[in-house]
Amino acid sequence: MRVLAIDTALSACSAAVLDTDRGAIIASETIEMARGHAEALMPLIARVMDQAAVEFAELDRIAVTTGPGSFTGLRVGISAARGIALAAGKPAIGLSTLAGFAAPLIAEDDSTHVVAAIDARHDNVYLQVFGAGGRTLVAPRIATLRDAVRAAMTGPARIIGSAANLVASAWPKGAEPPLLVENSGAPDIGWIARLGAAAADDGSPPKPLYLRAPDAQPQDAARLPRR
Repeated sequence: MRVLAIDTALSACSAAVLDTDRGAIIASETIEMARGHAEALMPLIARVMDQAAVEFAELDRIAVTTGPGSFTGLRVGISAARGIALAAGKPAIGLSTLAGFAAPLIAEDDSTHVVAAIDARHDNVYLQVFGAGGRTLVAPRIATLRDAVRAAMTGPARIIGSAANLVASAWPKGAEPPLLVENSGAPDIGWIARLGAAAADDGSPPKPLYLRAPDAQPQDAARLPRR
């Protein structure tokens, strides 16, 4: 199976091609960026596909992160994945950003808890807790920092994600510390590709995973009066 993976959910613009027959990522590129994903993504994908020497028609599926993450970034990546899938006649697979963070730690050791945490600002985090075998203990949600720490303390845990340091800094004094704290701005695109290869295809196109409403609100003063 050949999988094109795309991630623009957080602070990176990434793409990779996985060839499962060769058991390897055959091309990959990541650019760290907070904004500008729309302009950077398609040229980046073109470079990765050229490096892999793979045509879009030769892909078996396209995998993309669906959130939680930046509202704008998510739309960029998902739109690109759905467009490429439609043009190539291939399925598009949506993957949680939180699962992408957790995947390498679960693969390394699936016997201890993994807490994936993304900074949602204003002392909130997007959170998911995985237990033994990668089983979800706490489903994806937005939580206060205090509640995130409580969820993380259900057992010896490793914390990963853009809010890992934030959660660790709020750890109660005297409590057993986390086994690992790995702060990362975006998931490893190679693991997004591997998850995309392993995921079941339910036939539905990827959709953003929004765990809260957007910050932007309509301005009443800018509305024209009705006649």
